[in-house]
Amino acid sequence: MKQNFHPIVINLGGSIVAPDDINVEYLKQLREFLLPFIHNGKKFVIVVGGGNVARVYQKAATEIVSDISDDDKDWLGIHATRINAHLLRTIFVDVCYPVVLDDPYKEIGEQDLDQYGLFIGSGVRPGHSTDFCTVQLAHRFGVSDFLTATVVPFVYDKDYKKYPDANIIYDMSWDDYGKIIENKWTPGMKVPIDPVAAKEAQKHGISCYLLQGTNLDNVRKYLEQEKYEGSVIHP
Repeated sequence: MKQNFHPIVINLGGSIVAPDDINVEYLKQLREFLLPFIHNGKKFVIVVGGGNVARVYQKAATEIVSDISDDDKDWLGIHATRINAHLLRTIFVDVCYPVVLDDPYKEIGEQDLDQYGLFIGSGVRPGHSTDFCTVQLAHRFGVSDFLTATVVPFVYDKDYKKYPDANIIYDMSWDDYGKIIENKWTPGMKVPIDPVAAKEAQKHGISCYLLQGTNLDNVRKYLEQEKYEGSVIHP
């Protein structure tokens, strides 16, 4: 692996890409937003979640057979992440590595690392979300942090949609984060970062910056190291 390959690693929420139908307008904006960075030499690794595609298939399966295993629910979600990943690869075909990283440690040639500005990852295997794959890719490429671009603008101490008194947490450790979420993964779990990924990030000393991915001007501020709105979880 090239020693000087240190991409910006992004965990892109599937609920942005496919909240109900495919969010075509957002994807158009994302392409226009990222291309100037890529043309100026920035390298990106984006891991995309399953979004509503995953939920629709999981719901259908459980309505037909009530005792679907968690592994099978996860596999449905994983394949949803892969179709979303192929969609992203397709719309960025002119700058994107042509193979979806369905394994965080999939071999990539040095020439390809030089040639392409964007690499797309998907889910891999049951037991966690694409958050975990993002952490593994960050570790693989030797970067100390990753960006989680999601529908949620901050980390809260509880579900802000259910509880109006939920408090924003701007800065917290992985240890403290583990105290406000369930510590076991379940398919379709809705947390900023899944517990398996959180433990992996803590293990490797990797930080997560979380912000609202639909606000691309705020994402730009993050990328350009300006003051932005969001939360950070760190070792």
